[in-house]
Amino acid sequence: MKDRILIVEDEGKLREVLCDYFRSKGAEPAEAADGLKALELLGENSFDAVLLDIMMPGLDGLSVCRAVRRESDVPILFLTALSDEEDKLLGYELGADDYITKPFTLSVLYAKTMALIRRSRGAMRTGDRLEAGGISLDRSARRVTVGRQEISLTPKEYALLHCLMVNKNMVLSREQLLVKCWGYDYEGESRAVDTHIKRLREKLGDAAGCIKTVIKAGYKLEG
Repeated sequence: MKDRILIVEDEGKLREVLCDYFRSKGAEPAEAADGLKALELLGENSFDAVLLDIMMPGLDGLSVCRAVRRESDVPILFLTALSDEEDKLLGYELGADDYITKPFTLSVLYAKTMALIRRSRGAMRTGDRLEAGGISLDRSARRVTVGRQEISLTPKEYALLHCLMVNKNMVLSREQLLVKCWGYDYEGESRAVDTHIKRLREKLGDAAGCIKTVIKAGYKLEG
């Protein structure tokens, strides 16, 4: 089955190049020139990943990401010319999985996209359960519960929690978490980890205390 990639980019020539490249790699790209069309396609079809430009007229990429995350955990990779750290952190807070900054090489973009898809699918295929600190993570169903209550996590929040639970009682540095959860050729800052940990703790509620901050070292999850 071909990987279905939604490419959302208002620059027509770049959109055409991206579609042609992913098609040459055996993927099945769909395209949208603006945010409204992207939301229309996402409402009517399922995709394995979304490549989303931030700076678009009308509905920008951040607004599209916010809307998508209300309904779906499809991997989202931002295409952006922005270099300001605050813009990137806002994207992560809204649920983006990764960034690539223009200009970029097509091979790197493809590798990042495939890494996101593999991680998303891999979480669904693994068939065991992890438990620690009142948190239960069912990897086969990609389901997280605290006590008897199921909680909804973005793909990145889920990846961080999974990584911490697999390495229970071990201190993981921010750099280690970036490599394990963001993956191939990550270009962001370690502060992105802090942002996602904060949001993860908020969602875990009473169980949030099991995620410990280790000063000048990183984070660990205590069972």
